[in-house]
Amino acid sequence: MIGLAPPEYDPAAPTTAETLPVGASATVRAYVRELFQRHRRAFLLLIGVNTLAVTASMVGPYLLGDLVESVSEESRELHLERTIGLFAVALLVQAFFVRQVRLRGAILGERMLADLREDFLVRSVGLPPGVLERAGTGDLLSRITTDVDRLANAMREAVPQLAIGVVWAGLLVGGLAVTAPPLAPALLLAVPVLVIGCRWYFKRAPSAYRSEAAGYAAVAAALAETVDAGRTVEAHRLGARRVEQSERRIKEWTAWERYTLYLRSLLFPVINATHIIVLCSVLMIGGVFALQGWIGVGQLTTGALIAQMLVDPLNIILRWYDEMQVAHVSLARLVGVRDIEPDAGDDSVRPDGRAVLADDVHFGYRAGVDVLREVSLAVEPGSRVALVGPSGAGKSTLGRLLAGIYGPRTGRVTLGGAELARMPAEDVRAHVALVNQEHHVFVGSLRDNLLLARTGASDAELWAALGAVDAGDWARVLDDELDTEVGSGGFALTPAQAQQIALARLVLADPHTLVLDEATSLLDPRAARHLERSLARVLDGRTVVAIAHRLHTAHDADVIAVVENGRISELGSHDELVGADGAYAALWRSWHG
Repeated sequence: MIGLAPPEYDPAAPTTAETLPVGASATVRAYVRELFQRHRRAFLLLIGVNTLAVTASMVGPYLLGDLVESVSEESRELHLERTIGLFAVALLVQAFFVRQVRLRGAILGERMLADLREDFLVRSVGLPPGVLERAGTGDLLSRITTDVDRLANAMREAVPQLAIGVVWAGLLVGGLAVTAPPLAPALLLAVPVLVIGCRWYFKRAPSAYRSEAAGYAAVAAALAETVDAGRTVEAHRLGARRVEQSERRIKEWTAWERYTLYLRSLLFPVINATHIIVLCSVLMIGGVFALQGWIGVGQLTTGALIAQMLVDPLNIILRWYDEMQVAHVSLARLVGVRDIEPDAGDDSVRPDGRAVLADDVHFGYRAGVDVLREVSLAVEPGSRVALVGPSGAGKSTLGRLLAGIYGPRTGRVTLGGAELARMPAEDVRAHVALVNQEHHVFVGSLRDNLLLARTGASDAELWAALGAVDAGDWARVLDDELDTEVGSGGFALTPAQAQQIALARLVLADPHTLVLDEATSLLDPRAARHLERSLARVLDGRTVVAIAHRLHTAHDADVIAVVENGRISELGSHDELVGADGAYAALWRSWHG
């Protein structure tokens, strides 16, 4: 069992890694208010229906108290038939409105959950690509899976039930004050115990739940990285080290799980003690008052029944408030993307021409560590520029800067004189497209995957795009041709076919400047050369920046830039650089054996 102090973070956990931000309390409150405004009518209807249900539930104690009062006074007219009839009607009314409460609560919860998912997706898609890349796969996946799952229960039940519990408790206390006013102050005896226990718990719970969520994200990141780099891990015999790292992170995560369980194990006895104090105080104080003749036996009966009924709403409030602590952390992680400034850009910034220029650019993924330094490069319209160099030299990073994915730390990257970093992302994508080694096939039809690039494209244009990348032959033999379901659960595409779909999207998008980060890397050399010859017709007249890992791509370029240690060390045509007998010439000789 863990003590009162929360567990320490393990040094192996990625506590210093850059992740998507967690929303501040003000951001969470603003989003909750926004959700309430969207669903105000449904929320008020839920409160109204619940009020009627609780009011109907109090009819029974009132009737029973009145009956006990009549018996105690030895009244000969008990009116049992009327009492039973009213009680039956009250039960039917209560049952009807309770059903409505559950139905309205479930509908409201599902609608709010749908809004939350849509808002998170829309906001995430609108973030600058560099932000998502630096955040890492594990953090993003844990938010859209684990955090959404945790919120699902809260949205479906916790929010409606918490509202129901508060209204229920308030009406019961009000009913007690009306039917047996002297007994209402007896409820205050339980308040100190409840306040002290809840204050102790809720002072520790939010930070503990945040740490628990962060610990799970660290576990997810470690597992995702190990699976993605499985071949590398196996080749370098890193399996034991990765297992050890994963176990450390799992140990830390489970430590936080045990700590939050420990907190709950102390809260629940406090809740039970509150119930006992409420009921005992009403019975004992009410008994004294009844003996003194200050209240009737009927009032005592009604008060005791209402006090007993308070158990349920108090349980609901504390149980779901605890659930809301977990939900608050998940909600803060989901709405944290709102704290990131959107990549809105300046609509007034318009390129005047197609020339791409990098001027004295410095860039780094971490503060104080530059990947690119003093990089200057001019790409003339319609030219083909190849970026070559050893692995890790910064070629792909430079390509992303030229494509507007990242903005330079210092210096400028311009298109037609307009800074890419200042242009809206949608405008940048209309002019410049990046196609890298990564390719994505989305669940849906082949047509839907292609229409992502141009929503209004006709079937003829789709077939033309597939033909341009040599994908027309295999696409036409599919059972449903363009309507064939692909992606997870659909027709299994080979890596080469998936990459051809990505290239077909490029043809449909029709940008005038392309950055190709070895876009044909997943094809075998013969197929890649064939595809590149087909692409040559499509790329004719466009500006192309190719990040070349195969030097035959560089051989055909107009200008070759050799990137070494974050700098451009050589610049010229293939013949010029071979004649200079420098770094490129050494690469060329090693490529040809």
